[in-house]
Amino acid sequence: MGRKRLITDSYPVVKRREGPAGHSKGELAPELGEEPQPLSVDEAELELLRQFDLAWQYGPCTGITRLQRWHRAEQMGLEPPPEVRQVLQTHPGDPRFQYSLWHVYPL
Repeated sequence: MGRKRLITDSYPVVKRREGPAGHSKGELAPELGEEPQPLSVDEAELELLRQFDLAWQYGPCTGITRLQRWHRAEQMGLEPPPEVRQVLQTHPGDPRFQYSLWHVYPL
């Protein structure tokens, strides 16, 4: 009997070339002096609401608005974050703020 065949016996070995300083082709080097852009007020508020949507301790968020979910969690004694209610009350007619992440998906 011969030696045991390996999967690598079927494919040629291809060595990848590296660029200068060990960087591979797909990596982007960060620009010097470039800092990440701070989030705008709306983006920061929307991120807070997304985190509220993903927090399962306040119950399901499908089929109701974020404010309804906040009130339900408060009535159940789950202590939802007051900042969420403040953000929702400052944007009463904006669907980006009122509906959860899952609103665009049918039930």
